Amino acid sequence: MKVLVIYDYPASPAGLATQGNLLHRGLEELGVEVYSAHFESAQEKEWYYRWFEPDVVVGVGYWGHTPYLVLHPQRYGVQPVPWLVADGYMGDYYEILDALPLILVTSKWVKKVYIRDGLDGKNIRVLPVGCDTNAFIPRNKTDPKVAAVREALGVAPDQIMILTIGGDATSKGAQEVMQALAIIDTKAPDWKYVCKVWPQPRTEHQNLVDLQLATQLGIDKNVVYSTNVVSRNFMPYLLNACDIYAAPSRLEGFGMIQVEANACGKPVIGIKAMGMLDTMIHGQNAFLAGVAQEVRLRETTLDQESGHEPGHRVVFKRPRTVDYRASVHDIANYLMDLMTDSELRKKMGEAGRKRAVEHYDYRVVAKRFVGLISERLGIL
Repeated sequence: MKVLVIYDYPASPAGLATQGNLLHRGLEELGVEVYSAHFESAQEKEWYYRWFEPDVVVGVGYWGHTPYLVLHPQRYGVQPVPWLVADGYMGDYYEILDALPLILVTSKWVKKVYIRDGLDGKNIRVLPVGCDTNAFIPRNKTDPKVAAVREALGVAPDQIMILTIGGDATSKGAQEVMQALAIIDTKAPDWKYVCKVWPQPRTEHQNLVDLQLATQLGIDKNVVYSTNVVSRNFMPYLLNACDIYAAPSRLEGFGMIQVEANACGKPVIGIKAMGMLDTMIHGQNAFLAGVAQEVRLRETTLDQESGHEPGHRVVFKRPRTVDYRASVHDIANYLMDLMTDSELRKKMGEAGRKRAVEHYDYRVVAKRFVGLISERLGIL
């Protein structure tokens, strides 16, 4: 089997790039002939088509990337297999995607979203995102590298550190976590809430809004926003620095960092919806807060990425859920349980580590990929 993986290559620390990179690594370690290229690099992709002659081109992205992930390889007679995440409403490429022998998606929820938006679904199979469980391992907080992270963030050795990581914190449920912390503040052990966000113009305003909320709630002295650029090498130590990983996301097609936190032996607080229903088991490796609200839209606008003129309006026959809000009171209760019980944190963390290794290690995912390609396409 010869595979070309196309994604945001060379890999940045972002989720989609990590997804593609770990698949490449897993396939390579299985002995599969594999190369990677940037999904937008027409010339480099064509170069691989001509001399490498891949059996399959796996493209990591979402439906709007169909011209790069599907149409380009098809133009050169190469079999595409897109590995897709959900991104709002699917506005085009139904016929093209339905005609493929295989589409991979990151969770059962993502599959439901694509079927909701018009795909047949018979050719869709779930392939989770891989995790490097050799890098993401449990480390003691006395480890100098872990201790240095806590010290740099202003977290005292005896404080409970709660952590949320994302491009921005709001989409990962940080506002709900802050409201929950405000409820239990006077009863809980000494704590610090750290939000690690990616520095980018689109999130600067949102960070200010979040910090204003922390001030209004009276917990601003215990909330830290870190906006530094970091590499994947730093992430295992950042996750090991926390006691609880809290990300009851408003929109989550898989939850890669939740799985990485589990791999580091950390209990997770999530939401009982979307991709986390695949990766997290309530009461075992995570506490999943109930859904308090579903945000729905009756219409949306599409643009040139969908082959429409900018501002093209689409009105839905039924309102579509576009994101979720977790129950603040559930989060507060679960935080209190974990903050006051170190043995519970340890037990759930151990269960999380076991599940991450068994189900989401990148080599396990690569084997599943090979099996799906063999089963659906007959390529060995």
